[in-house]
This record gives sequence, C-alpha cells and structure tokens, in this order.
Amino acid sequence: MLGPVILAASRSDKMRRIVSAAPVTKPVVNRFIPGETVDQVIPIVEDLTRAGLEVTLDVVGEDITEVEQSHAARDAYLQLIERLAELGLGEKAEMSVKLSMFGQALEGGHELALANVRPVVEAAAAIGTTVTLDAEDHTTLDSMFAIHEELRKDFPQTGCVIQAYLFRTEADARRLAANGSRVRIVKGAYKEPAEVAYLDKAEIDKAYVRILKILMDGEGYPMIGSHDPRLIAIGQELARKAGRKLDEYEFQMLYGIRSEEHLRLAAEGHRMRVYTAYGTDWYGYFMRRLAEKPANLLFFVRSMITKN
Repeated sequence: MLGPVILAASRSDKMRRIVSAAPVTKPVVNRFIPGETVDQVIPIVEDLTRAGLEVTLDVVGEDITEVEQSHAARDAYLQLIERLAELGLGEKAEMSVKLSMFGQALEGGHELALANVRPVVEAAAAIGTTVTLDAEDHTTLDSMFAIHEELRKDFPQTGCVIQAYLFRTEADARRLAANGSRVRIVKGAYKEPAEVAYLDKAEIDKAYVRILKILMDGEGYPMIGSHDPRLIAIGQELARKAGRKLDEYEFQMLYGIRSEEHLRLAAEGHRMRVYTAYGTDWYGYFMRRLAEKPANLLFFVRSMITKN
C-alpha cells in the first residue's frame, strides 16, 4: 500500500526538501493548489462561482511551532475574508481551517486555537458566510469538536469534518446530526493506527455509507466530500429517501480533481462546493492528495518521467 508510505513522507523534512526541489513539482502542485497568495486565488474563486459552483478556501499550513505563527494564520484568513467582502463573494465562498495552524498543538493550544479562530468565524459571519473546522489526526479531534461546540453557541452555522475510517465516527455523526450541525464527511487522509481506524478500503467505504445515512436522516446539513462516483450516487439516493431537497445538502470535491463532475452536478441543480487551497506551505496538503488516490500519484510520477 503506497498510501501509508506517502503519508509518512508528508511528515519528513528530508522528503519535503527532495520533493520541493524537483523541477517538475511546481507545475504538478499547481493542479491542486492554484496560487500562493490571496491575489492569485481570488480570480480562481471568481471563475468557479461564475460557473455556478461554490467554494471553500483553505490557507494551507500546519505543524506550527510558535505562537506568532498561529497569529499569522489568523490574520491570513482575516485578509482573505476582507477580499471576499470587497468582491461580494461571501455567499459563495466559505473557509476551511485546520486548528493545528491556529496553535492547537502548542502549550495551552486548545485555548489558543479557540482564541485565534473565533475572530475568523465572526468576520465570516459578518459577510454572510461561515467556517468549517477540518478534521486532522485522531489525537486532535476531542479538542476540535469542543471548539466546534463552543463556536456554535454564537455561530450555529459553523461546520466540522468527520472521517469515515475512524471507529469513533459513527457515534460522532449521531451526536452532530441530532444537534443540527453542518458536517462534511470524508474518508480520511491521515496515517492512523489499526487500533482506531479501518485500514481496508472496502471497510472504509462501508463505514462512509453508514455514516452518511446517519447524517441524511438527521437534523443537520450533510456535506458529501468524495470524488467516488459510487458514493456520490449513493449520496443522491440517501438524500432522496430522506426527503431532502437539493439545497438541504451539498457535494464537495477538491480543486483540480474531476472538474467536469463539478460542473455536471451543479448543472443538475446540486450545490457543488470546490475545496480550494492556497499558500506557500503546500507540502503536507499536496502529499495527502497523492496518498488519497493512486491516480494522483501516477499523475505526479508521469510528470517527472516525461519532463524534459
């Protein structure tokens, strides 16, 4: 299995240097990460929304080591929100944040991350949009869910992410669905031990369907994060059986992957949101995209072989 190997490499400083220095890396990275600055990504957002799509924006970066870096992450999102407001894009573009980038792993990290993310959520609400808290490895989730619950007291549209490969997720889904939360379900993209997660693809897919049914039957707003045609079709059927209208759930896919499917779902009347990342600290995000799907890795390797 190449996935676990790539995920291990995503934490390796040596591999970071090798991949970053490879001549072909930048063109391939651009497939998944369309810019490093707000000025570079805003035109992408405008193009996507003109095409009938919605967007969630992620300023990439994690594994910070200094409090000052967490403040810089907060400020980067506040700058993004300011630009979205100027262009009237608040209703079409939300934000996704990783609490590790907001200081969650530092000393006193839970309180620090909450203090950093709250002004971002407040600013997002002021322009008519919201924030979704991304899920990271299993050791961070209790803190993430507690911050999510705290933020929802004042900003009930704040979303969160759950990962189908974790054993705990069915219980988390039941709680979140009962509470009426906005929940993105994904398969999961971190290297997790067998004690806490399914490692077999078929078992992960089965768990995904069970969890998605819980969300569709619940009181919240499901966000189906998948590029898998079978799971997309199952999601549509579960929504139909639950009596959900097209605006009562949405699909989410990554920028640069199955772009024609983005447009097809939007043309059918579905809410289709494109997860669009940008920033200079792209390595961890990029490596997880390679690990998630063999086709992504083959695309990278082929580019390295054929590059003149």
